[in-house]
Amino acid sequence: MALVTSLDIHHIYSGKVRDLYEVDEEHLLMVASDRLSAFDVVMNEPIPQKGRVLTALTHYWVREFADSVPTSLVACDPAVIDEFVPGFLEERHWHGRAMLVRRAKMLPLECIVRGRLAGQAYDEYALKGTVHNMEVPRGLRLTDSFATPRFTPSTKAESGHDVNIDLATAEGIVGADVLNRAKDLCLDLFTRAAASMAEVGLVLADTKFELGFVNGELVVCDEVLTPDSSRIWPADEVRPGETPPSFDKQPFRDWLANQPWDRTPPPPPVPQEIVSVTSARYIAAYERVAGHPLSDWYGA
Repeated sequence: MALVTSLDIHHIYSGKVRDLYEVDEEHLLMVASDRLSAFDVVMNEPIPQKGRVLTALTHYWVREFADSVPTSLVACDPAVIDEFVPGFLEERHWHGRAMLVRRAKMLPLECIVRGRLAGQAYDEYALKGTVHNMEVPRGLRLTDSFATPRFTPSTKAESGHDVNIDLATAEGIVGADVLNRAKDLCLDLFTRAAASMAEVGLVLADTKFELGFVNGELVVCDEVLTPDSSRIWPADEVRPGETPPSFDKQPFRDWLANQPWDRTPPPPPVPQEIVSVTSARYIAAYERVAGHPLSDWYGA
């Protein structure tokens, strides 16, 4: 369901979290809601401040990498957006959760980088001894580091779930040149972000990047290094073989795992205490990474 607005812009897409609006031939407005989803089903209860956190963190990382990483992001500042979307300054409930971006021809891959063995990668490794059907060393435990971060792409499914693929399959989809450019860009971003997070006691276990072409240039699009696209762990709580607490919707996942739900609509009602603790996790992720309170961000 699209976010309600009185702005004269055309709504073109609603995802599980974001709504996309057409601004002009060159620009789009991407608005992050507070929606929460699981198994492709959106819950009825929003997570307060979630959309602002996702937008603020994306802006933070884009600014950190501005010297060397091309991006589709133009602005998050409501005053700047208002120059492209007249009336935006009055749309106060969108402040801090909207990004003005350049239109991009999206790469048909999810560009995942993994520094630690976790999630689907661990499940596959435990079953077959591979990660995205690629060989990795034996004897690794859950949360163990790879010798170097691994670029592990997946398909972008129009419906259903993405499919993890190896590099040879990815090359068949986008070609060797584009794949190598995407791989180099994403590994560089991951390495620099992981080092930055380590300085504040965080572990970046893995993350997913979205890439696209703007005027022939490969750029970073959509959200960047957020709790929705990354596994971020407190370094002092990482134990080999155990799942660490995450700065994301992990409290919600833990609660949901104990619910008698068949993963189809309608979803179960989420208790207020789960909503509150999940919101607090998102806010803590931003404040720890950025080093200042979320109240300093647009839309407070």
